Amino acid sequence: MKKIALSGAGGQLGAVLRTALIARGVPLRSAAGSKPLVPLVDGEDLMHGDLRDSAVVDRLLQGVDVLIHLAGTSVEKPLPEIIENNLRALVEVYEGARRNGVRRIVFASSNHAIGMYPVIDKLDLDCALRPDGFYGLSKLWGEGLARMYWDKHGIESICVRIGSCIERPTEPRHLSTWFGHDDLLHFVDRCIEAEDVGFLVVWGVSANKRSWWDNSGAERLGFKPTQDAEAFAAEVLARPNPLDALGQRFQGGSFVGIDYSRDDIAAQRPVAVAA
Repeated sequence: MKKIALSGAGGQLGAVLRTALIARGVPLRSAAGSKPLVPLVDGEDLMHGDLRDSAVVDRLLQGVDVLIHLAGTSVEKPLPEIIENNLRALVEVYEGARRNGVRRIVFASSNHAIGMYPVIDKLDLDCALRPDGFYGLSKLWGEGLARMYWDKHGIESICVRIGSCIERPTEPRHLSTWFGHDDLLHFVDRCIEAEDVGFLVVWGVSANKRSWWDNSGAERLGFKPTQDAEAFAAEVLARPNPLDALGQRFQGGSFVGIDYSRDDIAAQRPVAVAA
């Protein structure tokens, strides 16, 4: 059975995956940042530390077949923090994978790499990247790094542009971006087991009727999502939309308005959610 490493195991998404993978008996090494994890089972393989440190990275990746890389800054922050956690640390991770013979990395990219597209646009996987901030920009850079390590070193990567990975949709934007937990676990299973993926980018999204993203490229993984946010539509649309006009117009939602200085009226006019 393949040995799996999970970075960012102390985060919201990491906690979901860690719990599920342990319950399935997957040989798992889980890593957090500065704060140690509390074991979920006796003898659990745990570690913590700064992934900018090559020795920490080697402890994480020794004997590992597949890394699920969720660690890093996951919200919009000043550029210096983004550079340290999402660029420098990612280079250390890929160099560590090269040293330790890790064959595949599942890289947590983000929908914020394309957040400046209007919600009326339907996007393919080969769309031009339009980040909505420094966080989204770091994911664009990470996808490029993953591509380079496949082309130059043969390390496979699956870059997943994660939408809104939460238990259930709570606002209108989620009707398009929701990535249900059942679909997440199915996706990770396919990332571990699929053969010969090379370099691949997929949308991390469920089979939502209102999805903005064409995920047909995920067929190479055997990923077939079954959840649909439409089941929650009536409940969600009965509540006020928490996003301002700008957030409702662009796919990046609330991230778009951070340090946004354009004053054009067209960019700020809301777009109605389709019935």
